[in-house]
Amino acid sequence: MAAQETQEPQEPRQTQETQGTQEPRQAQRVQRAQEAQKAQKPQRFTTRLIARTGMIAAVYAALTILALTLLQGLAWGPIQLRISEAVCVLALLTRAGIPGLTIGCIIANLVGIALTGSGALGLLDVVCGSLATFLGAFWAWKLRERPNIALLGPVIANALIVAAYLPLMLAAYGFYTVPFTEISLVDSYPLMYFFGVVAIGIGEAIVVYALGLPLLKALKKLNIFTGEG
Repeated sequence: MAAQETQEPQEPRQTQETQGTQEPRQAQRVQRAQEAQKAQKPQRFTTRLIARTGMIAAVYAALTILALTLLQGLAWGPIQLRISEAVCVLALLTRAGIPGLTIGCIIANLVGIALTGSGALGLLDVVCGSLATFLGAFWAWKLRERPNIALLGPVIANALIVAAYLPLMLAAYGFYTVPFTEISLVDSYPLMYFFGVVAIGIGEAIVVYALGLPLLKALKKLNIFTGEG
């Protein structure tokens, strides 16, 4: 009986020691699982970002090329109504809209060189036009919580930047005077720039607000871009 009494207190000690070794192990397993989840999140985000960038670029490029084909001068002339600009609202829903719209613009403008026959001057539209799209999309993403102000980004960027090289582009297309006037493009660049700012700005605003805002509301209801940061 004395031997048994001396052995009985050892059992709880062994149990406590076993629990003491198991707890750190469980904590390590939980920590490893959390670290694994954190490592997977950037990979998933990167894959999703690339996929959405490609999708947006394809949609923007396709709509722009369609506009160049069907609308002709209304898509690239002194008064521009590119229906593809309505897609700029995607920059309010996902950061993939910034590279997506920019890449789509580059592709569309490269195709536009062949469609319009602008030659080397068309590279101005590839570089400067894509820059305007990038800046407009970046503005829209940063101010996405205020849609009406956010959509001013594409309007202002295109009006100020595209109008700067518009006279050269129009001369390449065969326009030598300001539309509906007798003002020469060669002798009156400041006036042509002013006309371009107003005409392009109005055309962009019509497309972005009249078509883009309803598209934005529809996409928000569909919750396609939920969880974007």
